Amino acid sequence: MRVRPDEAHVNVGVVTTAATAEQTGAQNAEDSEAAIAELRKVLGSEADIHTTGYSLNPDYHYQPGGGSPTITGYTANNTVEVRIDDLKMVGKVIDAVTANGANTISGIQFTLRDERQVRAEALKQAALNARANAEAIAAALGVRVIGLASAETSEVQVPRPMMAMAREQKAFATTPIEPGTIEVHAEVQVTLEVTP
Repeated sequence: MRVRPDEAHVNVGVVTTAATAEQTGAQNAEDSEAAIAELRKVLGSEADIHTTGYSLNPDYHYQPGGGSPTITGYTANNTVEVRIDDLKMVGKVIDAVTANGANTISGIQFTLRDERQVRAEALKQAALNARANAEAIAAALGVRVIGLASAETSEVQVPRPMMAMAREQKAFATTPIEPGTIEVHAEVQVTLEVTP
């Protein structure tokens, strides 16, 4: 069965480079603060934002003939994940943060806030399909289904489609984002009692 997602998770990143680790870290902190402030401005002060990664590493230049590499500068990367409840806001959020500090957007994930109802419906449909298939087999064998001996279910799978993308620092048009649908899989195995 297919259902429409009702929330999105977006990774917003700030990558900076500079000559020294101190300069790189300071610039990254400033740009990251601006991006997070913009997220809270667009989504509200209680926006669900959390850091998923931070790194500060030297950049090396390797000599063509070998020898020890030399440090040419440093790169810092700070990434936060934000949860967006209104899917119509995803493109606006991307545009807002890329215009205010962020320069990488990745791992857009469309999910369901509450999967319980979808799981229950998927199991119901799987059970009905299993019963229909069993009755078709019984009819072909010339027997009649009279009861249920057992039923087993597997884990209901609710996939989370992902889309990776990158944006330039400045956005000039609203970024189109299409959440599509999520395909939910459930499996039910039934053993039915039959009579001639």
